[in-house]
Amino acid sequence: MLSIYQKYLISNFFRKFIFITIVFLSLVIILNILEEISFFKKSESNFLYPYFLTLLNAPITLFEIFPFIFLLSVQYLFYDLFNKNELILLKNNGLSNFKIIKIIFLFSIFIGLFNITVYYNLASIMKFKYSEIKNKFSKDNKYLAMINDNGIWIKDEIDGKKIIVKSKSFNQNYLLDNIINEFNDKFQLIRTIKSDKIDIEDFNWKIFNPIITLDDNRKYLEETMIFESNFKSDIINNLFSNIYTLDLLKLYKLKKNYEKIGFSTNEIKVHILKLFSMPLLYGLLCVLSSIIMFNSKRNKSLFFYILNGIFFSVIIYYLTFIFNSLGSTGVIPIVLSIFFPLIILMLINAIGLVNINDK
Repeated sequence: MLSIYQKYLISNFFRKFIFITIVFLSLVIILNILEEISFFKKSESNFLYPYFLTLLNAPITLFEIFPFIFLLSVQYLFYDLFNKNELILLKNNGLSNFKIIKIIFLFSIFIGLFNITVYYNLASIMKFKYSEIKNKFSKDNKYLAMINDNGIWIKDEIDGKKIIVKSKSFNQNYLLDNIINEFNDKFQLIRTIKSDKIDIEDFNWKIFNPIITLDDNRKYLEETMIFESNFKSDIINNLFSNIYTLDLLKLYKLKKNYEKIGFSTNEIKVHILKLFSMPLLYGLLCVLSSIIMFNSKRNKSLFFYILNGIFFSVIIYYLTFIFNSLGSTGVIPIVLSIFFPLIILMLINAIGLVNINDK
């Protein structure tokens, strides 16, 4: 059972965490509202749309900055303990510096588990709804692409003609095993093009050995034909990069679909591993923040600690971003891209915990 002082430490930390979270959430909402108002200013949509979409988008944005929230929450906690001289009281009741850090570490992992199992899934559903609604107001909504169990589907429009492309797989710059249906503005079939291979490196697709069927059922072959499109390989790759709209179950399903069509799954694997390593990251950041506070002069202002926290947050962010990017692009193994920054944090924390009770 937890002692009264352990419960007090946990509740105090949790209150600080909620307060910092509300502060960041408020900033996110203010910035998002300005962006959404700018997006809808030329639209005749309901004036409440920007505010509604902001509320849908804010939770997933907040999720991305939770590591910094944990770090700053710990600094705020110790600043409060220092100012009220409560740290001495905790030590007199059997809570050494190491035990205090241990309690904060374990509780932050508990919050992290809740974040990835409950909060993230709800936030991703809201983000998906946000993207779905906003796409309806996008000028590019007529140009769509999706991946499912049957392969890649592309909806396009060129010179008033509606194009539906179905491809079984995607390999680098090539669509494989393709059927292209071309319709007029009344959605009447003009022609069907079948091809085993299409080069989509640029907007002028190169269709190899196409079999063309016209509306009168005549067929004829060409060695190579050029087909204009609003899509190319880079655009298709980018279309599926916003994986924050998918909960954990959908991420695993999308991973399987990507594997079926030969699409790179590195980014999804990095994202999944990143999610599951989040609780450990939160805990390590709390330990690091505690070590920093114990080794800092205790007569500093709160503003100094905030700047200190932001400085370390930026360093950690770029460290993890660089390694995650290297893993997504296949430069280094995916597991290494996730756990190498964590190993560095562990080593720093291990060094910092030496003689921590003497601080």
